[in-house]
Amino acid sequence: MFTRLFAESGLSLDRLRALLEVGAAGSIVKAADADPVRQSQYSRQIKELEDFFRARLIERQGKGTRLTASGKELARISRFFLMGLSNFQRGCLAEEQTFRIGASATFIRQFLLPALSALAPVEGGGARYATETASDQEIERRLHDLTLDFGVVVKATLSRPLQTRALGAWKLELWVPRAWGQSEPKPAQAFTAGQLPLALARKELDDLDLLPREQEAILECDGFLEARAAMESRQLGALLPAFLAPAKSAKSFCRVHLPDLDSHAFNFHLAWNPRLLRLNPHAARRRDYLAVALAERVAR
Repeated sequence: MFTRLFAESGLSLDRLRALLEVGAAGSIVKAADADPVRQSQYSRQIKELEDFFRARLIERQGKGTRLTASGKELARISRFFLMGLSNFQRGCLAEEQTFRIGASATFIRQFLLPALSALAPVEGGGARYATETASDQEIERRLHDLTLDFGVVVKATLSRPLQTRALGAWKLELWVPRAWGQSEPKPAQAFTAGQLPLALARKELDDLDLLPREQEAILECDGFLEARAAMESRQLGALLPAFLAPAKSAKSFCRVHLPDLDSHAFNFHLAWNPRLLRLNPHAARRRDYLAVALAERVAR
């Protein structure tokens, strides 16, 4: 069945791993950690793969490299194959597996870390978890690449074959220092005109695809938690998820009602690649544990 694959030299696990590492790093230099010997080795191994498949696998991009369409497809096949071998090896050696979960910084701190801490004694041994801060777009790409096992995204529809499960709904609210005025129309009008001094979690807001990019911010933050911390100086307003509303300091802040904003509801979704479940059947149980635990946290 595989006679042609083994009819000539040039194909090996080491060469496929070199392609994956160079593709992930974005250059041979970075993949080799600036080691000249390893750079030469990676260059040679990828050239041997290109000769074997009669296809160009990498191309220059600025000061680095990127995978060609053929390179991306070979990397996808190789990653799938090597992950299967790795899972088989762990099973034979009875080793624990680490499941990588991508999400926004706010979701990780507010929901994911507490849920994982509570899951540990329930699940017992057999699995570890690692969290990574990532945007919806990056999570979608890495689920396809199988460099993430699970992700939490805002959008429900991802490109095939990725699948999602809703975890819970939430709303975005505008909060401002109460000292700015007791009546809502003033800050509401200032917001509409783009004149309200705001701390905006631009990276997380971009995933919502709701606010225009021209909405200026006095302070741009990585996440909603940082925006809330900046607002607590009582000099800035902030757009915050309802679950981060400043309840403890409500006397110092007031919510500004904006019909266009208040009418939108967002959902967190747990996302995964079904190919992962075929490679590692145990991942289905971890997915179900996560879905239940995170849904309970979001609902609180």
